[in-house]
Amino acid sequence: MHLNSLRDLFEHELHDLYDAEGQIIEALPKMEQAASSPELQRAFRNHLDQTRNQRTRLEQVMRQVGIQPNGMRCKGMEGLIHEGQEIMKERGNPDVVDAALIGAAQKVEHYEMAGYGTARTFARMLGETQAAGMLQQTLDEEGNTDQELTMLAESRINREARR
Repeated sequence: MHLNSLRDLFEHELHDLYDAEGQIIEALPKMEQAASSPELQRAFRNHLDQTRNQRTRLEQVMRQVGIQPNGMRCKGMEGLIHEGQEIMKERGNPDVVDAALIGAAQKVEHYEMAGYGTARTFARMLGETQAAGMLQQTLDEEGNTDQELTMLAESRINREARR
């Protein structure tokens, strides 16, 4: 892919996000299984459903702007997922492992927020108003998930891990 215009960059970002969402869909069931806290397991399960919906929404955005998903690999998400897999292999205090899983999940959320914010801004600048609105919806959901993970960590899991 050549990056000769903002449109090219916008398409590149959408392809990147599309693959990232696919990688997350594959990783979340494993994270749920690795978590010991029922609340964290539920959070990962709920986020899996949300991520599937977000990927469907992203497909709609891509169709709206006239592009098809391709085989591009999101290397940034690949690295974050790999870090999470390393955490899942760790043994030790279950509360500490859960705290580490939350940290890994929040890194993923922040990566997604950066990507969706960037894509939304490009869409606005290109006059793709409907696409920008849909990307903003996902960006808002990612922010809410990040806040939910923070609340879960601060209200119980990190306290238990500290003991």
